[in-house]
Amino acid sequence: MQFIPLIFPLVWLTGLLSLAVLGGGIYIVYKWYSGELDGYGYLVAGLLMILWSVAGRFFSLPLLRRWGVNEPKPMRTGTVRRIARPDGSELHIELYGPEDGQPLILIHGWGPNSTVWYYAKRQLSDRYRVIVWDLPGLGKSKRPKNNDYSLEKYAGDLEAVLGLTGDKPAIVLGHSMGGMIALTFCRLFPQYLGTKLAKLILVDTSYINPVKTSILSGLLQVLQKPVLEPMLYLTIFLSPLLWLLTWLSYFNGSLYLTVELSGYTGKETRGQLDFSAYLSALGEPGVLARGTLAMLKLEESATLKAINIPVLLVTGASDIAIVPETSWRMKALLPQAEIVTLKPGGHMALMELNEEFSRAVSGFIEG
Repeated sequence: MQFIPLIFPLVWLTGLLSLAVLGGGIYIVYKWYSGELDGYGYLVAGLLMILWSVAGRFFSLPLLRRWGVNEPKPMRTGTVRRIARPDGSELHIELYGPEDGQPLILIHGWGPNSTVWYYAKRQLSDRYRVIVWDLPGLGKSKRPKNNDYSLEKYAGDLEAVLGLTGDKPAIVLGHSMGGMIALTFCRLFPQYLGTKLAKLILVDTSYINPVKTSILSGLLQVLQKPVLEPMLYLTIFLSPLLWLLTWLSYFNGSLYLTVELSGYTGKETRGQLDFSAYLSALGEPGVLARGTLAMLKLEESATLKAINIPVLLVTGASDIAIVPETSWRMKALLPQAEIVTLKPGGHMALMELNEEFSRAVSGFIEG
């Protein structure tokens, strides 16, 4: 699941509901034990509520989705490089595929880490030098000491990763916030366009504040200042508690519903849904809130007009996190752009329709 403004209220809601069920179950069992509730029905009800709270995912997941043939795993088998950054963060980078292959740098979205590229690494590293990295604060990359999770900071990190490609111009692929980082990079480092950066692939991403490009954008824009931003700052303050609630909602299975709603269309497998929920639970809420606040400042309309290299826009036809119309607006501003629509993909079509996604990427690179 990708953490964008639309998702945070849902995470809060599932966490609070999970806490209410667990607390209610413990309360009922306590009252039965103390004799204030008579009958074994109360005991059974309380125990079932507690059992669902700690193991509901084992019961709900088989009902939601089927097993797939090739289920994703947190695979980290590439050659590892680490780059220290001036802000105290340290980048964890993994390289896959032939050393002399076309460099392809993948930037994951906000919430998971680079293991989200499970399918892309398997399907593209036979031809390309696939380079993945964890955004600082997520995965195995150390977080910045100054709590800077801005798009500009990550664009600077991308420049450092680009240094690993040597003299070969690279292709950069960014998903969701990863695409926002790529656009910010194009603004800050225009000298690399056409030299170090040969082509750009933007997947389910936005060029402006994602509140404006999400479903229910009108309502979200009204709520941004009075509700969403205070909720994000409160998330930073209450991060340890909310992290506990997120894991609770993962174990009871309610997090699956949030992941399904925000990222998928119902065609995903059981393993893909569980893997996405697991990656969502790994991210510390305080870090995710800071990065989401940074996304609210995004404005790269002018940048699009200056990107004079080929660009591929990939969008899920049923994406509600970043609606498909966003890619068409971007295409109108970009000098050289084409669009591939994945049907019936959502925001996580890169997993749900992974084979179609990889074909679109390789076709653009070869073309």
